[in-house]
Amino acid sequence: MKIYNATDGILIEHEGRWALHAGADWDELINHDQLLSHLLELHGRLKPRPVPALDTLLPPMQGQELWASGVTYLRSKVERQEESKDAGGGDFYQRVYEAERPELFFKGTRHRVVGHGGLVRIRADSTWDVPEPELALVLNRHGRIVGYTIGNDMSSRSIEGENPLYLSQAKIYDGSAALGPCVLVREEPLPSYAAISLSIRRGAAEVFSGSVEISQITRRFVDLAAYLFRECSFPQGALLMTGTGIVPPAPFTLQHGDAIRITIDHIGSLENRVA
Repeated sequence: MKIYNATDGILIEHEGRWALHAGADWDELINHDQLLSHLLELHGRLKPRPVPALDTLLPPMQGQELWASGVTYLRSKVERQEESKDAGGGDFYQRVYEAERPELFFKGTRHRVVGHGGLVRIRADSTWDVPEPELALVLNRHGRIVGYTIGNDMSSRSIEGENPLYLSQAKIYDGSAALGPCVLVREEPLPSYAAISLSIRRGAAEVFSGSVEISQITRRFVDLAAYLFRECSFPQGALLMTGTGIVPPAPFTLQHGDAIRITIDHIGSLENRVA
């Protein structure tokens, strides 16, 4: 079961049949106590509609905050150590990789996040910028995982590498994240062999590609969610990106006009262009 946040309501897709829940409130829907069964009931009751054009969608969020997890893959730890070694911060990433407490950081509210087909941005004061493809957890107000979506955690590596204390400036700015195209709602967790893939195209040429299985993450999703909700309340729920295992190596950096495509098995593909 997949749900899409569209301009005219919430699209529900199940077994090849589409329906539109016109005028529905995203926050209310995501926080339904029995979300999957409620969606199945709605899907069966609503009038079928033709397959919609999905070139541009709203991000699958409304009143939620977007947060992210760091250093949850070995590859991410190694790259972070390398980018910050001259600033004396390399050891920090080894410590957090091995610690019980995860690294969690705020990424943005709705107005800083774009959806499928939207334009992501790179900072004017950064010289080294990459997308970070991530599985994102959709959490209801009680901290329970109710679905999964695709996230792009745009990152200014030159700024973070200059000093780890500049993390928020490297991560938080207008157009610094994309989410979508949908939320996958299912009873069972995603299989560990599900793959995350990244492709970056510049004009007609693919300039980078990579993939990783979510089994390579070193943290349990329920633990990440539990830490996020320890001392923070989220009245409308939250979204939590779970880290990246695909990092384009130096000296690769994004350029204006690049096309970014992130695909996760069972969910779909999130496509954005760099403004």
